[in-house]
Amino acid sequence: MTPRAADRARYDRATAHLDAPVAIVDLEAFDANADDLVRRAAGKPVRVASKSVRCRALLERVLARPGFAGLMSFTLAESVWLARAGFDDVLLAYPSADRASFAELSADPKLAGAVTVMIDDPAQLDLVDRAREREGLEIRVCLELDTSLHLLGGRLRVGARRSPLRTPAQLADLARSVARRPGFRLVGLMAYEGHVAGVGDAVAGRPVRSRAIRLMQAAARRELAARRAEVVRAVRAVVPDLEFVNGGGTGSVQHTAAEAAVTEIAAGSGLYVPRLFDNYTSFSGRPAALFAQPVVRRPGVGAVTVLGGGYPASGAPGADRLPVPYLPEGLRYDPQEGAGEVQTPLLGSPADDLLIGDKVWFRHAKAGELCERFEELQLVEGDRVTATVPTYRGEGRTFL
Repeated sequence: MTPRAADRARYDRATAHLDAPVAIVDLEAFDANADDLVRRAAGKPVRVASKSVRCRALLERVLARPGFAGLMSFTLAESVWLARAGFDDVLLAYPSADRASFAELSADPKLAGAVTVMIDDPAQLDLVDRAREREGLEIRVCLELDTSLHLLGGRLRVGARRSPLRTPAQLADLARSVARRPGFRLVGLMAYEGHVAGVGDAVAGRPVRSRAIRLMQAAARRELAARRAEVVRAVRAVVPDLEFVNGGGTGSVQHTAAEAAVTEIAAGSGLYVPRLFDNYTSFSGRPAALFAQPVVRRPGVGAVTVLGGGYPASGAPGADRLPVPYLPEGLRYDPQEGAGEVQTPLLGSPADDLLIGDKVWFRHAKAGELCERFEELQLVEGDRVTATVPTYRGEGRTFL
């Protein structure tokens, strides 16, 4: 029996009493992935990206492990909710225009002390001030540096369109603006190199493309390391007691941790290891989060149909945004139908061994987005479900 076949047997036994659709997290794999992130971070604390987990019980589990400290949230409403739940260090990764949550944050000393908001424009501070209902509480602020790689004199850009702030002078100017402004305190700097951390460099069957990605990423790491160090020096000249400099992501942990200017690493997807994180030369993880759909038809030889399963991931549309049939090995989508909202045909010789009611196990393309489809996660240890925990959705929280 192959390791994957053994995993399938374990998951089927563990969930035999549960009807599909069902989502699981294999705790042994989850913990092993956490250990690997800490190893790669080489002594720098790992801040957990909540967007990639979306389950409070699992956020608590990983933060209880040595090497992890703090959360990186994705909306202000989520940040406030997590802080009220007892998480005392929440860095919001994106600017917000949520006036109601800004009013709540600025009116509560506990929240104001636990949550750090992200800005890259003074207008975002104006929005906070307009939302304030109480004077005197300082809002913790982090600046975001644009990490994209500019080539050919800026005519070619590689990387996400995030912050407009690229140069040490731009960051220092905004740092001075925050420092002069009552009611705000600059505590951090963030730079997320998504074109390195979130793009696999070993694409199956694409050796030329993979080589090009590796060359691009090596150039991007060199350019960003030098520029990030200069930016940190410029900002610390304005705010000497800056608390943290955050960088990285699951795919770049060890590279970012090697930069002296960086004090902490962000990561989250590496805990679940979705399919988009299979294509890296620098690390490998264990798939920990899976979901199962039930076989409901057997339309012919070499074919079965499962209920639903059309859970595409965000990003530019493409086949890599679809879940991948994982267990049993050897199943593939029907190219004429793909992954459907209400039914998904699957082709391949393993289909002939599947019976009506059997489970087919899938891996999502991304990590936390799986939890938008399920209210519960079944936590599996060995061949048993040892706990059932709610996702954000299961707690009635859908932040985006």
